[in-house]
Amino acid sequence: MNFPENLKYSKEHEWIRVEDGNIAVIGITDFAQGELGDLVYVEVESVGEELGIDEVFGTVEAVKTTSDLFMPVSGKVVEFNPALDENEGDNPTLINSDPYGEGWIVKVEMSDPEELSNLMDSTAYSEIVA
Repeated sequence: MNFPENLKYSKEHEWIRVEDGNIAVIGITDFAQGELGDLVYVEVESVGEELGIDEVFGTVEAVKTTSDLFMPVSGKVVEFNPALDENEGDNPTLINSDPYGEGWIVKVEMSDPEELSNLMDSTAYSEIVA
C-alpha cells in the first residue's frame, strides 16, 4: 500500500496536502479506498461552509456501503473536485485508481495550519493500518 511521505493522515483515513499558503487538498487514503471497494458516488454539499476538525464534509458510496468523510483540520471548504461531481465529471472511481492525485475530494482554506501537527506522518499512519 502507498502512503506518500509529503502528506499528513488522520485516524479517520483522510489525507491532507498543503498547497498554497493555507489552502489544503483532502482525500481518502489508499487503505480507505481499498476497504470500501469500487466507489460509485461522492457527495459533498459543504462547499462554502466553515467546519471544525472531525466534522463531516461529505460521503463516499461504494457498492455495499456508505462512509462519512471527516475534516482532518478546521477550515472553509472552498472546492469540490469537479471530476468527482455528478453534475460535472461524475467519475468517483478516480478515488480508487488515483487516491492521492486525480482522486482528491475537496480543497479547504485552513483556519489554523498549526492543527496539521496533530495529524500522523506516513510512518505512523502505515503502522495503524498494518
